[in-house]
Amino acid sequence: MVKRALLTIILLLSLPLQALTTLSASVDKNPVLQNEALTLQIIADDAVAADALSFRALERDFTVMLPSVSSNKMDIYGQKSQSTIWRVVLQPKTSGDITIPAFTFQGASSEPINLTVLDAAASTPSNTTPELFLEASISNDKLYIQQLSYYQVRIYYNGDLQRGSLSAPKLDGASIAELGQDVDGSELVNGIRYRTFTRRYAIKPQHSGNFTIEPPTFVGDLIDRDNARYNYYARAKRVSQQAQPIDVTISPLPDNFPGDWLIAGLVTLTEEWVPDLDELKQGEPVTRIITISAVDVAENQLPELQQGFPDGIKLYQEQPQAKSAERNGRIVAQKVFTTAVIANKAGELELPEIKLPWWNSQTDELNFATLPARKLKVIGTPASPASASVPSQPALAPSENSSPSLNPSLITPTASVSPWQWNYLSSVLFALWLLSLFVLYIQRQLQPPKVTKSQLQNRVAFNSSDLKRACQQGNPQLAKTALLRFGHQQLDTRCQSLSELSKVINYATLTPHFAQLNKVLYSGDKSEWQGEALWQAWQDYIANAGSPSETNTLSTLYPQ
Repeated sequence: MVKRALLTIILLLSLPLQALTTLSASVDKNPVLQNEALTLQIIADDAVAADALSFRALERDFTVMLPSVSSNKMDIYGQKSQSTIWRVVLQPKTSGDITIPAFTFQGASSEPINLTVLDAAASTPSNTTPELFLEASISNDKLYIQQLSYYQVRIYYNGDLQRGSLSAPKLDGASIAELGQDVDGSELVNGIRYRTFTRRYAIKPQHSGNFTIEPPTFVGDLIDRDNARYNYYARAKRVSQQAQPIDVTISPLPDNFPGDWLIAGLVTLTEEWVPDLDELKQGEPVTRIITISAVDVAENQLPELQQGFPDGIKLYQEQPQAKSAERNGRIVAQKVFTTAVIANKAGELELPEIKLPWWNSQTDELNFATLPARKLKVIGTPASPASASVPSQPALAPSENSSPSLNPSLITPTASVSPWQWNYLSSVLFALWLLSLFVLYIQRQLQPPKVTKSQLQNRVAFNSSDLKRACQQGNPQLAKTALLRFGHQQLDTRCQSLSELSKVINYATLTPHFAQLNKVLYSGDKSEWQGEALWQAWQDYIANAGSPSETNTLSTLYPQ
């Protein structure tokens, strides 16, 4: 037992110990041009978790792409080794000397790297042509808070682009949304035809001050044209470019702006009445629809609308509906206010003017979108015929033009003799009416459901030729199917067997033939059946029984 334990300890001690001992870092190019992509590679001589290293320290001097991690295992003559490799694409933000700091993990550290970044404009000869570059632009670099502007980035390339990804621009304290569809095209630059890829964004700042829009970065694979000259299977090379940053100035809201802040290129107010009319009828509803339309505004920026309806009107307002769409490269938003209007009294109705303040981004001044005031005539409801036929009680239907000095004592007694006054007899009649409704409901629930004519027409139609063919061919199963189909459609019965159908038809000539057909079907030997006799009896039934619907109903209710 002791020998076995010692042998186990010796074997464990003889195994090679694998642990992280070194971290090495390198770049694929040095020096490098500003905004030119380079690849930083870090190798650990052990299996390490992918998130063991953090690259956040590089974000101050570089645009850092998402790192890729791979691991390798090797076994050479019994010597096993493992390694973990990180590769991350970096893009210098400025020119000059930049130090890539050392990375440390589990006591192992890499050496820092001194990187020289050259100014791209000074180091690139004027006669060289880039294979790929980006350009960014903005519709307006001087904005107000919540003013919508359009940011555009365009990729130029004159090679074979295999794949790529484009990041979004960034601006502190602003909402940025991709706008519309990407556009492919071509353009001549310095006498060279470039293919282009254009993407647009809508930017809406939320804070005032001076800011810089961090430009988007493109990373992709481009066919190496130098290798393509000599190798049919040319390799793709990784390319990465970044557009130029853009400085913007965001101004605070003007002090003299009244109401809710709204800045746009254009704002209009429109009104519609359904039905379209110039006068109203007392008690009849009409619909008023007011629409706010604005250019260079998001739908959630459109304000509420104060319509200011006068007294004497009942209003039923729906929830406003807002939507937006892109038109000719600009955002157009609309907000619709729908109100049902019912006039309570006759006369003249005046709707006040509606004014909506907005700031004109084109002229940088205060404007108003207005709906002019409108006067509508309200026609009173004429007196009903019932009230006109009772001249002895004028107080029940007073005229609109009657004198306001009527004595209230003359009106109160007339209300007591109204023919519609509720009394004990009315209560009894109302209770009996409710009871009759309940009894009728119970009776309908107990009755079997009736099949409508449209349901009967939707069923498979009975065809006497099917029954004739079955009888002539001696096919009992087909004859049974045809007969049951006749019962389902013409007699409105759900007979599941010929015995049930025979009782429903109750025709003496057919009964024995139905019994014989049943016997053949259940005997298993269907070759003995001859259907000519059944067909003759069926023709006799059709000729003597008359209309199937009338005969069947009478035969079941009054059997002979």
